[in-house]
Amino acid sequence: QVQLVESGGGLVQAGGSLRLSCAASGRTFSSHAMGWFRRAPGKYQTFVASIVWVGGNTYYADSVKGRFTISRDNAKNEVYLQMNSLKPEDTGVYYCVADDVAVPFKYDYWGQGTQVTVSS
Repeated sequence: QVQLVESGGGLVQAGGSLRLSCAASGRTFSSHAMGWFRRAPGKYQTFVASIVWVGGNTYYADSVKGRFTISRDNAKNEVYLQMNSLKPEDTGVYYCVADDVAVPFKYDYWGQGTQVTVSS
């Protein structure tokens, strides 16, 4: 099992920035990649970004490319999401996710989420 704890959400004006953090514990050695999903009000969760532990390859949803940056600290087992030029449509609950090396990019582990609200 992998446990994930997010932090860093909050309220920000459009154009502002926030940085989310996710601390992983437990069987972190079994994880191949971690990332972020978000659930906008009244919608399903959608992919935001992910990063591979070994090599650091990153992947982004088109809607956040150029504005969000995902990074990792392997020594701390932490992943970060730097969000710049935030828009009201970025509002939602952001979930940290992790996969298992046995099934890469199938995110079976989810944190409890952190709220991000962007006001116009």
